[in-house]
Amino acid sequence: MQRLLRATALVMIVFAAAAVELAAQGADPLVGTWELNVAKSKYTPGPAPKSETRTYVVAGQDIKASSKGVDGTGKPTAASWTINYDGIDRPETGNPNADTLSLKSVNAFSAKFTQKRAGKVVITGTRTISPDGKVMTITSKGTNARGQTVNDVEVFEQR
Repeated sequence: MQRLLRATALVMIVFAAAAVELAAQGADPLVGTWELNVAKSKYTPGPAPKSETRTYVVAGQDIKASSKGVDGTGKPTAASWTINYDGIDRPETGNPNADTLSLKSVNAFSAKFTQKRAGKVVITGTRTISPDGKVMTITSKGTNARGQTVNDVEVFEQR
């Protein structure tokens, strides 16, 4: 009887470990807190921000995002948006360059995005997370609110 109890307990532990592993594999690697590495990032036109921290949290079927930082002139910044990989435009607040964002998944670690202002596409790009989940790179091309050509590469590191 004691052998049966031990065997049952061992089987339950193995199944529990497998369930935890499967849940971890299904999690979006975007979720978490990301810190901008200004030295590894490139901003055209400048100036580069002095800092930025992004936080992504699961909210039902969506991911809620927020950003806080300091721009290149020393002014505090804050923005928020909600994403889903369905390609539907969703509102952005606090972004001077765009008022909506849509996202489409390429694979588990990459997505393409489109930002619009007043219904017109202004910036497109990609977001890629490294296979180890520690580095997120966002490339953006388009036109900012001042009419300048944007060609940015932002590198964020998981905190």
